[in-house]
Amino acid sequence: MAQIRQITDHIAELLKVSTFKDYCPNGLQVSGREEIRTLVSGVSACRALIEAAIGYQADAILVHHGFFWRGEDPCVCGIKRERLRLLLLHDINLLAYHLPLDAHPELGNNALLGQALGAVVEGSLNNEGIGLWGTLPDACEAAALEQRLSACLQRPPQWINSGPAIIRRIGWCSGAAQGHIEQAVARGLDAFISGEISEQTVHIAREAGIHYFAAGHHATERFGVQRLGEHLANTFGLQHVFVDIDNPV
Repeated sequence: MAQIRQITDHIAELLKVSTFKDYCPNGLQVSGREEIRTLVSGVSACRALIEAAIGYQADAILVHHGFFWRGEDPCVCGIKRERLRLLLLHDINLLAYHLPLDAHPELGNNALLGQALGAVVEGSLNNEGIGLWGTLPDACEAAALEQRLSACLQRPPQWINSGPAIIRRIGWCSGAAQGHIEQAVARGLDAFISGEISEQTVHIAREAGIHYFAAGHHATERFGVQRLGEHLANTFGLQHVFVDIDNPV
């Protein structure tokens, strides 16, 4: 058991939250009861995850995608109202960490995605320090990398097959980071992996001669929040349940 303030202070220091300029508030977004015994984690604070947390009698929900995004309608109506109503009715805290959880070198989405792929990290893909690039110790055919992605993410990626037959040097950035493909091209990488794909991404991949794998926004961002939840459970003696609300995107 722990106090919510102990948990938020710990995460703020662990993820270096204050160093990020983000599109949403990182930390406690909706306050609930003070004492935390049961923590539910998930990728996004959708209604299905909140209802699952209610079923587990959770005291707090930990997510990667929370509420209050920059530029969105601030009015508390419709879907937003119902999500907030359920949290407040059941006195459940909502904790959300976006870019800090993408970037962490041990608990982050990108660090853990690289581990799952067996890549050796060489450095950051961009100035934000979120995306990564590195090498595969055992160079493989492009089809083998596709199969590896399918196995570790439990879903086949959308593959733009435009690079070399053998892949050695790869870049990756979870979520909606398809725009970083040009940084991968500038580094001379054989393949770039992200969560989503845009119309123009296809043309860039083909014209630059690089493989592009759109492996799923949700699928590439399941790692961090689950590992952070496990870390909090071990640190504070909490019960932790990761709930994976299926999302094909």
